[in-house]
Amino acid sequence: MTNNSVYSVMLVDDHPLFRKGVSQLVEDDDNFSLAGEASNASQGIALAEKLDPDVILMDLNMKEMNGIEALTELRKRGITAVIVIFTVSNNEKDILAAMKAGADGYLLKDCEPEDLMEKLHLAATGKSVLDDELVQIVTHALRENKPITPTSKSILTAREKDILELLAACKSNKAIASDLGITDGTVKVHVKNLLRKLNLKSRIEAAIWALEHQDGDN
Repeated sequence: MTNNSVYSVMLVDDHPLFRKGVSQLVEDDDNFSLAGEASNASQGIALAEKLDPDVILMDLNMKEMNGIEALTELRKRGITAVIVIFTVSNNEKDILAAMKAGADGYLLKDCEPEDLMEKLHLAATGKSVLDDELVQIVTHALRENKPITPTSKSILTAREKDILELLAACKSNKAIASDLGITDGTVKVHVKNLLRKLNLKSRIEAAIWALEHQDGDN
């Protein structure tokens, strides 16, 4: 990372040993702080609303409520954190379901610790964390099955347009706040509002929409 920002990370996973290992990796990295841990999806949703972390790293297969259901609920509640699914499943249906539900990335648990932290760095700064072959699959799927959205930016405020442009440039909330001279919290509110207005679920969808409409109405 090229800046001195510290990003807060929250873990949601029902395996204590796994949480302990990842927590240690996060705490040992100067670019991150551990915001909290949840042992199930319901607890994770409540904790996310309370802590408002920058990044949520969440398992897919959990008892009672799985990661897709939890992800859907988090987005319904207006949580704008970068949410990365971290799982053992490389099933294409799971990947697409996660992205359609509002995930900002999808990683496999068999990755090396160094690779995980590198991907977390990218995610925290607004980059997509998918393997190259998955990016094409996800982008195609989102375009083929995209929700009905406005075709003009005219429904957005001037500030929301500025933030949408920066989202398309893969900037994090902290970077956007710095560029625009506003607080991180204010950026989160604007992101939440523009996603609602455009009927989108994630930063990835917003970035794709912005790129597709970059020559449209202002």
